Amino acid sequence: MKFNNILVVLNPENDKQYALARAVRLAQEQKSQSPVKITLFLAIYDLSYEMSALLSSEERSEMHKNVIEQRKLAIQPYIEKYASDGIEFATTVVWNSNEAEAIATEVENQGYDLVVKYTKAEESLTSLIVTPVDWQLLRKCPVPILVVKDGDWKHQRRVLVAVNVSDDENEAHSSFNDELVSLSMDLAASLDRGNIHLVTAYPPTPINMAIDLPEFSSSEYNNGLRGQYLINMKALRQKYGINDDHTHVVEGFPEDVIPQVAKKIEAELVILGTIGRTGLSAAFLGNTAEHVISKLNCNLLAIKPSKKEEN
Repeated sequence: MKFNNILVVLNPENDKQYALARAVRLAQEQKSQSPVKITLFLAIYDLSYEMSALLSSEERSEMHKNVIEQRKLAIQPYIEKYASDGIEFATTVVWNSNEAEAIATEVENQGYDLVVKYTKAEESLTSLIVTPVDWQLLRKCPVPILVVKDGDWKHQRRVLVAVNVSDDENEAHSSFNDELVSLSMDLAASLDRGNIHLVTAYPPTPINMAIDLPEFSSSEYNNGLRGQYLINMKALRQKYGINDDHTHVVEGFPEDVIPQVAKKIEAELVILGTIGRTGLSAAFLGNTAEHVISKLNCNLLAIKPSKKEEN
């Protein structure tokens, strides 16, 4: 899979456009046969323009247009800086107070296959500081989102893919694992030195079972569960020719295991699946991916399944 129509969300608060730099480098390293289109996107809004009672709706609309044109001119130097053969640049500036909504609408209307967005990293912990806009996008955006914390890949170019091998007979899980690993293999191949690691977390023994059932053997339960995960992981890695020492089956919860393994192998990119939530469920931190993301110290590629998983 190659990304041929990329939307880059600009960061107006920073002169260094890490998301744009990453998107350009990705487009170059893909070595695509046809030109890659990169659209620089900016959502702007100034409440003072809306509060003035002295302006008619026509005057207010005209002011919006003028501000948008000014911002487009300000963006032009970025295009000139990153001009490259094989890349076609475009600019989209919209007036919208809800950045996430504006991005999602743009994606739906223009058929992008990747969104690249910068997010801050906490210096003391080096973890991603995920903004409310990021959360909304991760829940709602129908295409992969690359969350970038800086503009450079590390030398190792290690890619960690989080997979679910709890049940190899679950067609939805198996299909989504294939999606994640296949995309990761393509991405790693385009990055030349890329190498893939797989990680999965199996749950610890429930404490209540050991308490309520005196005859219950926690060690046997744990070994049996781990053994099944190892068998399923082996089948997945062999399917894609991934080395045994590049697979990690670890006891614990995904939100703890995935960041720990990413740090251990010095991954520069974690690829994981997200399931979008809407309505009341979106108000609660019920999505495992959200817990994982808040603890990561590297870049992230979040992907939704192409087909909705059945309940």
